[in-house]
Amino acid sequence: MISGTTGLIGLLGQPVRHSLSPAMHNAALEAMGLDWRYLALPCAQSDLGSVLTGLRAVNCRGLNVTIPHKQAVASHCTELSALASRLQAVNTLIRADNGGWHGHNTDAEGFLAPLQNCSEAWRGGTAIVLGCGGSARAVVAGLQQLPLNAIHIAGRRETALATFLNDLRQPEEEERVPLVGIPLEASQIREVLAQACLVVNTTPLGMEGHQEGCAMPLDQEIWNDLRPSTTLYDLIYTPRPTPWLTLGAERGCRTIDGLEMLIQQGAASLRRWSGCSTVPVEVMRQAALNSLASTAR
Repeated sequence: MISGTTGLIGLLGQPVRHSLSPAMHNAALEAMGLDWRYLALPCAQSDLGSVLTGLRAVNCRGLNVTIPHKQAVASHCTELSALASRLQAVNTLIRADNGGWHGHNTDAEGFLAPLQNCSEAWRGGTAIVLGCGGSARAVVAGLQQLPLNAIHIAGRRETALATFLNDLRQPEEEERVPLVGIPLEASQIREVLAQACLVVNTTPLGMEGHQEGCAMPLDQEIWNDLRPSTTLYDLIYTPRPTPWLTLGAERGCRTIDGLEMLIQQGAASLRRWSGCSTVPVEVMRQAALNSLASTAR
C-alpha cells in the first residue's frame, strides 16, 4: 500500500514509458520489505534542472537517469563519483548531505557482471566495441578491468572517436589495456575479428523499432566467419534475441544480451540507495522477464 510514509525512487528520461525498471525495482522493494515505490518519470531536457530540484525538495530517495540525460545531468550534481567524473556520464543519483545530488555510474558494473564469471577467457585477448556513443563509455570502462591485450573501438565519425579515446584513455602509469580506434567499416572490423574473443554492439542497429531498418551492425557477410570461441554481447534486448545474436548462436558463439546489464546496473543502484549490500537480483530478473513477456503478447 502507498501511504504518507512511502518513499519515492524513479527513472528520469525521455521516453520512459516502456522501461522495465519500474517492474524489476518494485518487485525488489517488495521482497526487501521497503516502503518505497519506483516510478518512470518522463522529463524533457529543458526541464531537467527544475525537476531535479523539485524531487530533491520532496525528499526523493534516489534516481536512475537514462537517455537523453546521462551526460547533461552531471552538471546538476554537487558531487560526482570518480568513475562518473571520468566518463562524464551519470545513471544513478543519490541524495547528498549538502542538499544536492551525488552522481554515480553503475552501467560499467552492470555491463561487466555477466563477463566476470569467466574472466580467464579474456586473458591476452582482443575485444571489439562497435560504436563510440554514451553507452560505449561505460562498456570500455568495464572492459578496462579485464585482462585483455587490446580494446578496439569502432566509430563512424573520426572526431567523435578521437574525443572518445582521449576521454577514456587512462594515465600512462595506470593503463593496462591499450585502446585502439578504428573506423566502423566492414573491412576494418574483419582485420581484427579473427583475433577477437569478445565483440560488443553498443549501436542501436538491430533494435526493435529502430528507424534505419538495419537488422544487425554492418553487413551479415562479415559475421559469417565468426569463430565459436568468440563471445557476442549486444546491449539491445528487444527483440530477444536480436538478429545479430541469433546469427552468432548459429555459428556456435556464446551470446549475451543487454537485459542482464540492465538488471545488474539496477541492482547496483538499489544497493547504493538502500545501504543494503544484498538485493534480490533473481527477483529483479524474473520481474523483468515477466514484463518483457507480457509486452510481447
